[in-house]
Amino acid sequence: MTTSEPLAGTSPRLSSANGGADDWWLFRGDGERREVPFPAAPPWRRFDRQETVTGDRVPYQRPYLIDPDEVEVVNAALHLRRPLLVTGQPGTGKSSLAHAIAHELALGRVLQWPVNSRSTLQDALYHYDAVGRLREATLRRDGDGDGDGDGDGTEPDIGQYIRLGPLGNALVPRERPRVLLIDELDKGDVDLPNDLLTVFEEGEFAISELTRLPASQAPVHVRTDDLDETTPVTRGHVRCSEFPVVVITSNGEREFPPAFLRRCVRLDLPEPNERRLREIVAAHLGPDALDDTDDLLREFLERRAEGELATDQLLNAVFLRKGGVNLDAASLLQSVLHRLGGAV
Repeated sequence: MTTSEPLAGTSPRLSSANGGADDWWLFRGDGERREVPFPAAPPWRRFDRQETVTGDRVPYQRPYLIDPDEVEVVNAALHLRRPLLVTGQPGTGKSSLAHAIAHELALGRVLQWPVNSRSTLQDALYHYDAVGRLREATLRRDGDGDGDGDGDGTEPDIGQYIRLGPLGNALVPRERPRVLLIDELDKGDVDLPNDLLTVFEEGEFAISELTRLPASQAPVHVRTDDLDETTPVTRGHVRCSEFPVVVITSNGEREFPPAFLRRCVRLDLPEPNERRLREIVAAHLGPDALDDTDDLLREFLERRAEGELATDQLLNAVFLRKGGVNLDAASLLQSVLHRLGGAV
């Protein structure tokens, strides 16, 4: 199969606007095998475009639009070295803000911690593979397992079995800070925000498996959240020299304790108005994408007034329209602009 390449600022044509109703279909549901060329994906669903920043391979940065008042809040958090707690409706750009900061300040790949109901602080700091180390020690002692004890008897390096999590990696001392995205913290356990307080205040944590080692074994090189990279840890303690740029997102599903909120700078991202929606469409799909889309904008705003909708749903609708898809056919628009809240 082949993939056509879109022109910059444009969306690919899926079919002729005057063609048959099913001209844009790839899957036809008739059971017949056929190799059809795939059209180019929407720009925000491309995963092969990358740019190099300070030696790191980071995802291609999508356009991000933000008002000056909100830029001031972001800069306040940067100057204060405090976590930025970003709230707002789904699709307002909360998670994308972390990537925009990392891109503009050339801070490399964003370290990401997606929080769920089972997430713990330990998960974010580091993981110790005790079982893997025990297995390796047994093999080195017993050799090939035939019972003749022909192994070399050396102790496996403990650093090979410790991997820092995203938060632990963010606290590694370095000249320039890393960006850490703690995504949807309100989905985590009720005690998780309080568990973060000490780490945020002290900027350090301990790896207990290393604190028990004799001083002669310091430092120990442990693996990081970055691929094929290690960092030295002395006497089991990791302490940042520059506090990381921490962006915490929340959908407002739960209130956080006052002690946690006191340590954050809070930014509430509003839902974009019609002017901002037009700017977003033009930034992602090019100025030409605004032609013949007034009805989609009106429909989106009307549906959003009745229930939750995300901005990328509008982008999806405009992308299909510009590709020649008839969004009025078979309630397709309803499927694209479906409400996010309530039962499905």
